[in-house]
Amino acid sequence: MEEPIVRVDHLSHRYSVQWAIRDINLQISKKGVFGLLGSNGAGKSTTMNIICGVLNQTEGDVHINGISLREDPVQAKRYIGFLPQRPPLYTDATVDEYLMYCARLRLMDPKEVRSAVDRAKEKCGIMHFSRRLIGNLSGGYQQRVGIAQAIVHNPPFVVLDEPTNGLDPNQIVEIRHLIKEIAAERAVMLSTHILPEVQATCDEIMMIEHGRVVFTGSLRDFNNYMAPSTFVLVLEQAPPVEELAAIPGILKVEHLTPTRFRLHFDGEDHGMTRRVAALAVEKGWRPSEIMLERDSLDTVFAQLSGKGVASLHTGAHTDAAASRS
Repeated sequence: MEEPIVRVDHLSHRYSVQWAIRDINLQISKKGVFGLLGSNGAGKSTTMNIICGVLNQTEGDVHINGISLREDPVQAKRYIGFLPQRPPLYTDATVDEYLMYCARLRLMDPKEVRSAVDRAKEKCGIMHFSRRLIGNLSGGYQQRVGIAQAIVHNPPFVVLDEPTNGLDPNQIVEIRHLIKEIAAERAVMLSTHILPEVQATCDEIMMIEHGRVVFTGSLRDFNNYMAPSTFVLVLEQAPPVEELAAIPGILKVEHLTPTRFRLHFDGEDHGMTRRVAALAVEKGWRPSEIMLERDSLDTVFAQLSGKGVASLHTGAHTDAAASRS
């Protein structure tokens, strides 16, 4: 079996008397995007900072490419690229000046610095900004410069903390595409709390809540967990709510408007909407729309950490896919 690029064993860290994370275990393969999810204060930033060598753990071990980060941090960090949530940019420097400085910080062979900087600029689409002051670039291109500094030394493992934070929709799409390109050649750990970003970029996912792992698995596993459990039904000739609630498999009905209803059902019953649509046609209720809803990521955080979610259900967002009759 191939040795993972990152192996974390029983990682724990305590600030003063309070544990920030407890018994975190994970392995990251050598290619693809590994999503690290968690709500604010869950412990994901602590986990990332330890893995990147910014913070020393209280307990546990981190190995990067088989090298102990605690025992040989300088050698281990040669294999890591890191983009914090706030990119560490020097805005009074040009793109070339900054990236060459970053390459030297990584203890690269001076003979390789120029070509390494050019490769990073080309990969991140900023070659034409080589002599531009970083402070004069847009937010999206500044983020690209931040990613370029993380890969300038060609590390096999890159950590990106909220890389699309503060970007406009077009910039977000561009950065997500760039992340997928980078992950084709190396392992990328992506920290985010944005559900579409998770589903657009990640291959494997780990979710942390209250300092502990509450979910780990593939994107498919995650999407199965996110299976919809409600749908909105629009009926032009609506029956009494009690008649809808009596449909086998329906757990609850909310009367939203005179013609619009939200029906709760067991998310594992994948044929529910199809059966309800057929019944509505048979009964003459004149159905005009059925829309599945998916929970927000905040709701999933609450579910996985054992909190009640009834008050959060109103934050569910509608799935883009809707079936209309």
